[in-house]
Amino acid sequence: MAKADTKLFNKASQVVIVRDGDKTVMTMANDFKGAPKEFAIVIPVPTFIEREQIHIADKALIDHLDAYSAPRLVEYFDENPCAPRVLYEAMPAPPASDVGESRKGSLGVTVEARYTVGEYDIVILSAEQSGGLETWLKENGYRIPDGAGDILGSYIKQKMRFFIARVNLKEHSKLGFSYLRPIQVAYESPKFMLPIRLGTINADGYQELFIYVLNRKGRVETTNYRTVKLPTGMDLPLYIKDEFADFYRTMFDEQVKKENMEAVFLEYAWDMNWCDPCAADPLSREELRNVGVFWLNGIKPEDTWTGGASDVFITRLHVRYDARHFPEDLVFQETGNRENFQGRYGLRHPWTGNDSCEAATQYKKQLPKRWEQEAQTLAGLMGWDINAIRKKMNIAKEPKTDGRKWWEEIWKE
Repeated sequence: MAKADTKLFNKASQVVIVRDGDKTVMTMANDFKGAPKEFAIVIPVPTFIEREQIHIADKALIDHLDAYSAPRLVEYFDENPCAPRVLYEAMPAPPASDVGESRKGSLGVTVEARYTVGEYDIVILSAEQSGGLETWLKENGYRIPDGAGDILGSYIKQKMRFFIARVNLKEHSKLGFSYLRPIQVAYESPKFMLPIRLGTINADGYQELFIYVLNRKGRVETTNYRTVKLPTGMDLPLYIKDEFADFYRTMFDEQVKKENMEAVFLEYAWDMNWCDPCAADPLSREELRNVGVFWLNGIKPEDTWTGGASDVFITRLHVRYDARHFPEDLVFQETGNRENFQGRYGLRHPWTGNDSCEAATQYKKQLPKRWEQEAQTLAGLMGWDINAIRKKMNIAKEPKTDGRKWWEEIWKE
């Protein structure tokens, strides 16, 4: 198996956004590592959230989306030039104290609701000014890094509320999970955006974010940052098969540098009713419903994907960000573009048979040129030394000749 899924990257968070009209279901899977009692998230939301709008999701749903949409490696096998046969094989492309009501009022903070959902204690609040909100969070045991005030204030000016979750240790112990499950929130708002700025304040370096957007119209792009397609569709040297994870990480690093770390990268865009090749099967209708695809009405638990139109288009975006290069939250738009796109990299195995014919002779003559092109492609894409690539491919710097001196080729008869 060779795929460039989220496991290839450190500090990789995943968000699934299901969007149709003004209705949104957002699923957030955090890469938190540490004691559950240390976990807390503060997420700006555009509207009030009721208890019934919050759900705890199965991480397996996001893992399936990741596997289905991951950039992949594809192997091709050349046919016999003397007796063509198709030999095609595809490889899927790696406890706080509470503050009294009077204190909250003096800080300009309103706690609009408290819920316990699964293993999380959740608070929905609004605020009048950032200083009061910052003080309230600190007094309630939340660690707020320096510099958060300005960012919190910008959300307050936008009339946004704050969705705050921390782990309920008793419920977490009772449920018996060794990890924190994703949180889902359903809401209705004309704002199609993803707040990321609060996460940059206390981050140790840059962060990786994978966004899977499911909608009905087509490809989704960011409006306030450039959305760039990753390089795709090229043939690579065969040895990359054993180094695909390193290849993809390095290739992504190079693309981030090329764009000065100021772009959002498109890794996959496809109609969910099929794939070619499939790194994993498309999600079943029941899985789509559980991840929040609310327009698939009348779906029964036993229903599975059968190849029919599922009316779901997936866009996979990958962004590496920090506070300096991404000073704004991500704002999205639906483009209506349903053209398929995937990060796809080919390995083309040469024919190694012994059949003798003119086509086989010509085929073998062109192989060195093809291998040289693969080496040039990899060097240009990665910034690697071409001679080191040639050495790993076991090809000569120049194609072999029949032994003639170079000047004999000038006036040969």
